[in-house]
Amino acid sequence: MMKRMALASLLSAGVASLIPVSAMAHEGDVSERLAQIASLFDARSIVAGPEVVDCTLSGGTETQCFSITLKNSLESSEMGPWCPGKLSDGADEGGIWVRDGKQYDVDGAFIENLATFYDDPEWQLFDEATGKVHVTDTRTACDQAARPDVAEAYHNYCVECRTEYMDEVVETTYVLPLVPVARQEAASGRTPPIPRGIAFNGVRFDAAAPQDAILAAHTLAPFDDCGGHVNLHVGYHYHGANGCSPAKENVAADAPMIGFAMDGYPILARLTGDEAEKAELDACSGHVGAGIGYHYHGNSAEKNEILGCFHGEIGCALDSPDAVCTADDMGHRGPPPGEEDRPPSGKE
Repeated sequence: MMKRMALASLLSAGVASLIPVSAMAHEGDVSERLAQIASLFDARSIVAGPEVVDCTLSGGTETQCFSITLKNSLESSEMGPWCPGKLSDGADEGGIWVRDGKQYDVDGAFIENLATFYDDPEWQLFDEATGKVHVTDTRTACDQAARPDVAEAYHNYCVECRTEYMDEVVETTYVLPLVPVARQEAASGRTPPIPRGIAFNGVRFDAAAPQDAILAAHTLAPFDDCGGHVNLHVGYHYHGANGCSPAKENVAADAPMIGFAMDGYPILARLTGDEAEKAELDACSGHVGAGIGYHYHGNSAEKNEILGCFHGEIGCALDSPDAVCTADDMGHRGPPPGEEDRPPSGKE
């Protein structure tokens, strides 16, 4: 019978005692493993699962994955704010914007100073007479301003979408390897525009927001202080680990665990100061730790991407719990480039 282990150890690639689920001697071993995974997530976020399914990972490895269907468990009051309403509003009335690895408060003064900030006189997100900021405050405005080809009427807008603009709550089925499989080729900083992982409150850790497309129309699409915002395609999602998502302590790890990456490796809270310097994180924001094996440390929102790349072969994010994960087929790995976070009907 498989030795009982902590979840972090179970999910650490390269651990000698780690064996495929198919090799477990008793059905109870699988059940306990799934129960451990389920216990990490906010129960309100779990729609179905986790359960064991067959899957094909991005590198062609045929293995067993855990499938879990999740929804965002946050209340509306736990998201935002994003856009200030007037130039006199302070930092607590707006979110944050990132540029060149730095984070800025989107308050009224920031909106007023955008022409100087970007050295471009075309920026004018407010009414000079009233000081009111142009904000997409309806579903139609959100839809029109968030398209890759922003409608002319919504140039120079602060783009803000809300979950109440959505027709229904988005439910996504994530299929991730129970035992992570390291990539055969060296990981690089170039990663397909797919989700990076999932937080324990059901919120997606998404790919980088396409700032070039946003700025081209002189629009701004701020994150809230948690590094998240809403689009009409996937709902509320994070672009960084700003310390807002639930964290699970583990004595064997160098930081609390905050989620899973799409390759099944744990994502831990970001490291700062001397800890970050000593960690010697790789290009994917990960390293190997005693007792937990390979794991990531999520970047904060100022990096605009929680992970630099994937260390392992990735699974799938599916619209249907009945779909089969064949991640080696690009068609199942996520939306086409350019649509992952700025679909025709969504916010950036």
